[in-house]
Amino acid sequence: MPDSRIRNEALRARLTTAEQAAELIRPDSTVAMSGFTGSGYPKVVPMALARRIEQVAAAGERFRIRVLTGASTAPELDGALAKVDGIELRLPYQSDPEARQRINDGTLNYIDTHLSHVAPHAWFGFYGDIDTAIIEVSAIREDGALVPSTSIGNNKTWLDLARQVIIEVNQWQPAGLEGMHDVYYGTALPPDRVPIPLLAPGDRIGETILRCDPAKIVAVVETNGPDRNSPFKALDQASIDIARHLVDFLKHEVARGRMPKNLLPLQSGVGNIPNAVLAGLAEGGFRDLTAFTEVIQDGMLDLLEAGVLATASATAFSLSPEANERFKQKIDFFRERIVLRPQEISNHPELVRRLGCICMNGMVEADLYGNVNSTHIMGSRVQNGIGGSGDFARNGFLSVFVSPSTARNGSISSFVPMVSHVDHTEHDVGVLVSEQGLADLRGLAPKQRAQVIIDRCAHPDYRAMLKDYFDRASRDSYGKHTPHLLAESLAWHQRWLDTGSMRT
Repeated sequence: MPDSRIRNEALRARLTTAEQAAELIRPDSTVAMSGFTGSGYPKVVPMALARRIEQVAAAGERFRIRVLTGASTAPELDGALAKVDGIELRLPYQSDPEARQRINDGTLNYIDTHLSHVAPHAWFGFYGDIDTAIIEVSAIREDGALVPSTSIGNNKTWLDLARQVIIEVNQWQPAGLEGMHDVYYGTALPPDRVPIPLLAPGDRIGETILRCDPAKIVAVVETNGPDRNSPFKALDQASIDIARHLVDFLKHEVARGRMPKNLLPLQSGVGNIPNAVLAGLAEGGFRDLTAFTEVIQDGMLDLLEAGVLATASATAFSLSPEANERFKQKIDFFRERIVLRPQEISNHPELVRRLGCICMNGMVEADLYGNVNSTHIMGSRVQNGIGGSGDFARNGFLSVFVSPSTARNGSISSFVPMVSHVDHTEHDVGVLVSEQGLADLRGLAPKQRAQVIIDRCAHPDYRAMLKDYFDRASRDSYGKHTPHLLAESLAWHQRWLDTGSMRT
């Protein structure tokens, strides 16, 4: 088989079908799978398992599993298994509509946790034993080493801990990925931890492959399927305005001597606003930038090609179809400038703190004092999850949260008296940005923060309402340090649930 990506004879002998591989998974087991932001997830075994679960259910029997991943995956994994009610528990991050519906219906247990915590918590045994790992790779080398694909996520940990391993070898993934990864095997549990020897985002401190005991690999399945390459929407005016405010602020910080001209390592979430910010950095004349982040999306490829970004470290890609084709065509160029790491390294709090990252993440809402909700709609309906935003926000040199000032055609204000769910406390939030303006909260007491947020970030339709609440709370609240009227603090959310609008 000269064209096979499976270059190890012993593992080639374990080639099987997705259906046969799925037969190896038992009900009530814990299954750890590859995948991070829709890249590098197994494409066919989860769907075969979903069909098996459906058949078992039709016979009147129950078949559910606990699913662990790196982050979000795709309809072929989360969606397929959720549709057949095959997931008992899911962690640590999801974005699938089928899974989200069941989580919010209360029929699927979901643990939303910091992404940097997952690997050490798995080693501590907090999630129980891992029965099976299903991992996508781009190739298996002659020596049996596994070449990762477009994400690493928690794959190293899953391979180390799982009792049995199923490998999907995806020929759709470019062969040129080999050499782009940096898998560090020097982590340990307390009290045996040692410093991680990474001094700059582009440093390589590990191996280009994943190790796995070949005796644990019970099945190998060949696939040829694309990642979930979702197109990004065209930049809207709000995203462009947010990017302009933030880029102007960064220029100001450089002028004040708080950052070097090439800034500090960048971290950004996924979406239109981060892409707009990255484009704004190029237009603003910044050069020789670096990134230490979780995900590489379209905007970072653009900056690498333009020479604005010198190097980027992450754990996964999240590209549009067009950007993915560009990536494949120029993979030799990108392999010299991109490093993909396990997420316990890409999101490691000590590295984020020591490198001094500029951390830019989205949010659902913020309140008058800078507390941020990034996961729940109206306090109880989870959207996706905290992801890595907490890893970076708590530990970065600069913690920035961005959002348009309103949602749902203006019926919801993104700035409210009190957030309905707290993911990032006021102590971890440095800057808030909307299309209206930017609020630098550093060095401000709570009441000073409130004034700045109202004046600079809130939408004009809600500014007077926020000011009225704050003035009355400052006069009538039990304490005057962080003034709140407890009977009213969540009234805006209840009003939206009752009437469809937060406006009075």
